[in-house]
Amino acid sequence: MEKRTQVHLLLGSNIGDRIANLARARTLIAERVGPLTAHSALYETEPWGVREQPLFLNQAVAAMTLLPPVELLRTLKAIEEEMGRMKTERWQARLIDIDILLYGNMVCAENGLQIPHPGLTERNFALIPLMEIAGERVHPILGKTIEELYLACRDPLEVWLFEEE
Repeated sequence: MEKRTQVHLLLGSNIGDRIANLARARTLIAERVGPLTAHSALYETEPWGVREQPLFLNQAVAAMTLLPPVELLRTLKAIEEEMGRMKTERWQARLIDIDILLYGNMVCAENGLQIPHPGLTERNFALIPLMEIAGERVHPILGKTIEELYLACRDPLEVWLFEEE
């Protein structure tokens, strides 16, 4: 029997029904990547990079997968495309964004894929949801826990726990 690897992903949406977009992404990830083992609460976050756009909803999820990293990336990009994501400039508004934050303890830089995600340590919108489900996880390059990375992060952008009305 093949061994599954735990992956941590970050979901984000700031166009349309953000809650429904994240729910649909979770469903498709569970179907095509592997069973979800954890998910964070929803967090509303200021946009990174280009500020003149709607607020994002972000959520971290953990899944157990048999897919190797490059195939995982292809699968996630296919999910984004199927959900209606259009190729836009970097840091623009998007219906859905799915990033690979961690893939087990792997360090990878191939075919346009970098694991751990190179921006993870600089972004509260990724660290806060990830800390909720994997705060004791150790970054495979830096040797610090996700919680330690959050405490050291200097990202000034706001992140709020999202509460539905």
